[in-house]
Amino acid sequence: MTQSTSPVPVIMVFSGNDPSGGAGIQADIESLISHGCHTAPVVTALTIQDTQDVIGYTPLDGGLIVEQARAVLEDMPVSAFKLGLLASTEAVEAIHSILKDYPDIPVVMDPVLASGSGTQITDDDVIDAMAEMLLPQATVLTPNSKEARVLAPEGDTLEACAMALLSHGTEFVLVTGTHENTPEVTNTLYANNRVLETFTWDRLEGSYHGSGCTLAASIAGLLAQGMEPFTAIHEAQEYTWQALAEGYRIGMGQQIPNRLFWARDDDS
Repeated sequence: MTQSTSPVPVIMVFSGNDPSGGAGIQADIESLISHGCHTAPVVTALTIQDTQDVIGYTPLDGGLIVEQARAVLEDMPVSAFKLGLLASTEAVEAIHSILKDYPDIPVVMDPVLASGSGTQITDDDVIDAMAEMLLPQATVLTPNSKEARVLAPEGDTLEACAMALLSHGTEFVLVTGTHENTPEVTNTLYANNRVLETFTWDRLEGSYHGSGCTLAASIAGLLAQGMEPFTAIHEAQEYTWQALAEGYRIGMGQQIPNRLFWARDDDS
């Protein structure tokens, strides 16, 4: 099944489970709820992590990933895919096998390569598999500047990295600039072998656990509602910035985005 007349768009997310609730599947679910969507979560890995770092992880068997996804795809009308943590080549291959059967469903890919503290999660084989099998199927790719450089090491500038990523077949590449040493955060959108738009946001203090998940899931949710990509990418950034601005610290590490900020009682 693909697009449907369902009043609630279904988004299938391929993500890791984060027991801290800050990133991964919970971040996807909260973000998509905020956009009026239903999340169909497919677990790709079990992680041991807190708001400070990833301590360990276990990738799920590729067959289990496929079985989870196909059970839902045969039952529900999925309107968009969102890809998060893929911690093994087997996971990449499994998702590739799903996506090639549903070429008309938009794909938003958040290439999770390391934890927020910088701990590497994916190895070179996984990165190569992503480039070969998933980038050609991605509608929107949302790497931060560090991830863009890792995914496209041949590029000597961020723009060159983005062009290399587009050459794999990805339609839109949004390189986020939170990791750059700049007074404001500049996110740059590339498509059609050129810079399409630059977006500038006030830089917030501190760092946030699950900000990339929030952005990518939001884009997927808006695409699923029929919004064209440029507008979806812009509006998802606005939502993500507000969620970060309203974030809270409940652990000893990064802050958690408040993805349900819209539900608060302003009078309380």
